[in-house]
Amino acid sequence: MAQTDGLAAVHHQPLPHSPSKLDSPFAHHFGSWIGIDINVGQATASAGWKTPLSMVLVQLFNTGMILLSKVSIGGGMFIFSLLAYRSFFGAVFILPFALVYERGKWRDMSWRAFGFIFFNAFIGYSVPLSLYYYGLRDTTASYAVIFLNIIPLVTFVISLVLRMETLQICSAAGSLKIVGVFLSVGGTMLISLYKGKTLHLWSPLFEYHKDKQLEVASNQLRGTIILVASSFAFACWYIIQSKVLKVYPHKYWSSMLTCLVGGFQTALVGIILRTDKSAWKLGWDLNLVTILYSGALATAARYSLNSWVVAKRGPAYPPMFSPLSVVFTVVLSSVFIGDHTTIGSILGTATVIVGLYVFLWAKSKEVWQA
Repeated sequence: MAQTDGLAAVHHQPLPHSPSKLDSPFAHHFGSWIGIDINVGQATASAGWKTPLSMVLVQLFNTGMILLSKVSIGGGMFIFSLLAYRSFFGAVFILPFALVYERGKWRDMSWRAFGFIFFNAFIGYSVPLSLYYYGLRDTTASYAVIFLNIIPLVTFVISLVLRMETLQICSAAGSLKIVGVFLSVGGTMLISLYKGKTLHLWSPLFEYHKDKQLEVASNQLRGTIILVASSFAFACWYIIQSKVLKVYPHKYWSSMLTCLVGGFQTALVGIILRTDKSAWKLGWDLNLVTILYSGALATAARYSLNSWVVAKRGPAYPPMFSPLSVVFTVVLSSVFIGDHTTIGSILGTATVIVGLYVFLWAKSKEVWQA
C-alpha cells in the first residue's frame, strides 16, 4: 500500500471494527477546518466528493513533505535530527486527541504491547524512513517518490515468497497482478537507465541545488539501492504491523507512542553519529517549517483523513490515489526546485502509474470476490 509514511500507514489496513468505530474524530476536526463536514456514522454513498478530495489532500501533503525534506536535506540538515524532531512533533499533535477520545486507555498498555510498539516504530519508522531520506538525498524528489508507490508491489512479492499469499495465475486477477508488477518495475528501470531529451518547460522558482545536479547524477545508483532497501523495509513492516492493533487496539495512543519511540530511536542513532550541537540546532528557517509540516500535515492530518476514508470506502480506496503523488511531485519539483524533467522520466513515470493501477484493480477484484 502506497501510503507514504510508516507512522500513518499502520491504520490503513482493514481493522476488525465496524465502520462507525473506524470514524476518526481527528478527521472530523480537520475536515471542519478545511470545509468538509465529516459526520460519524454517515453512509458510504453520502461521502460523495468529500472522500476523493480528502485523498487528493493526502497526496498533496505527501508531495509537500517530500519536496520540503529534499530542500532541507540538500541544504545540509542532518537526516537523523529531521527524523527525530519530526517524530516528536507528530507525537505532540496526536497526544491531545488520545487524551480526549481515548481517555484512560493508556492504562491498557502492557509490556508485551509496548514491545510490539517499540518494534513497530523501529521497522516501520526508524529503518525505512532513514533509508528513504538518504536515498532522497542522493537522487531527486520526482525519482524517490516512485519507490513509495511501489511498496504494495514489493509487499505482494514478499508475501508470495513467504507463502502468505497465493497467486492464481490462471485467473484474470492473478495475471493482471503479474502484469502490474512487471510494468511498475519496468517503469522504474526505464527512469533509471534511460534519460532522453531534457525538457525545459519553465524556470524553477528556487534553484537551491542547481550546482548539485552533477553530484546527484553520480550518486544515482547508490540512491536507487538505498531506496529499494527502504521499500523492502516498508513492505516487511506492512506484513507484520497488523499485530500491533490486535495487541493494543487504541489507535491514537498507538500512533502517539509509535511517534515518540521512533523519535527516541532516531535521536539515539543521530547522537552516536554526530555529537556536535550544530546538527541539532533549530532556527526560524525552512528546516523548522519542514519539521512542523511533516509532524502536523504529513503525519497527523494524513493519518486522520486516511482513517476516515477507509471507514467510508474501504481499505482498497486510498491506494488508488497514490499515483497522484508521483504526478504532483514530478510537476512541483520541476516548478519549485528545478528537478530535471526528461523524456525517460515521463515515460517511466507513466508506466509505473499504469502498472500500479493494474495491480490495485486486480487486488481489489480479488478482495470483492473473496
